[in-house]
Amino acid sequence: MYSRREFAKLALAAPVTAAFAQAHKIDSKIAGVQLGTQSYSFRDLPQDRTIAAIAQVGLGEVELFPPGHVEPRSLSREALRQWRLTVSLDEFKKVRQNFNDAGIEIYAYNYSFLDDFTDEEIDRGFQMTRALGANIITASSTLSAAKRVVPFAEKYKMIVAYHGHSNIRDPNQFAKPESFAAAMDMSKQFAVNLDIGHFTAANYNAVDYIQAHHDRIVILHLKDRKRDEGDNVPWGQGDTPIKQVLQLLRDKKWPIRAYIEYEYRGASDSTTEVKKCFQFCKDALA
Repeated sequence: MYSRREFAKLALAAPVTAAFAQAHKIDSKIAGVQLGTQSYSFRDLPQDRTIAAIAQVGLGEVELFPPGHVEPRSLSREALRQWRLTVSLDEFKKVRQNFNDAGIEIYAYNYSFLDDFTDEEIDRGFQMTRALGANIITASSTLSAAKRVVPFAEKYKMIVAYHGHSNIRDPNQFAKPESFAAAMDMSKQFAVNLDIGHFTAANYNAVDYIQAHHDRIVILHLKDRKRDEGDNVPWGQGDTPIKQVLQLLRDKKWPIRAYIEYEYRGASDSTTEVKKCFQFCKDALA
């Protein structure tokens, strides 16, 4: 197992481009906590408008959601597989440049390994991520699929951070702390992308989990949900300890990213709602 220092170095080892190094990069680090967003928050927008929206909100990092932002929408499963295997990696470099030009770093690529992936499709995800300038893949996956990812993560020396939901009834899903522990035991390249909203909805304590496992967590998803698999709600109306989690990161100075994921039914457009979430973070860290 990596030491905390070694793991942090891996998490920060994404290739740095000249564009990324430019002075116009958006600074969204508040009180030492690096804030960003999962581009799923702007799932109603195409790539160009998503980039504009993230920049308008003032967030400098993104975890990139594929449909509509990288991959074509509405493809059949087999057509999507073929697209992934045949598309030029230069297309991903162009996506990276588009975000860099707006001052936004692609910190991770959300490429969710599922049980029907071929080995070639798994391998291609690492190539795509590297072409995007990132060194971290986040994945809503299964434990059975994760086993097949091990040799690829170790081949590319890249981190795969597994994302959980609130379905604790299926032992193959990532939801329980034991599921994350089982994945961590598979490979030192595996990490946690903890969604504190889903974790709360599954009736676990996000603050306690982060304190115990912060050395293997690279990204948090911030959202507010009710316990007992309750609904996504506007921030501050649910049971998720968003404020306490942000203050924990601030006080402990852990290099864990905290990314807004807008998923509740908002009263306005996605840009306005993500701005509200960003302001919530600022107020919590003030």
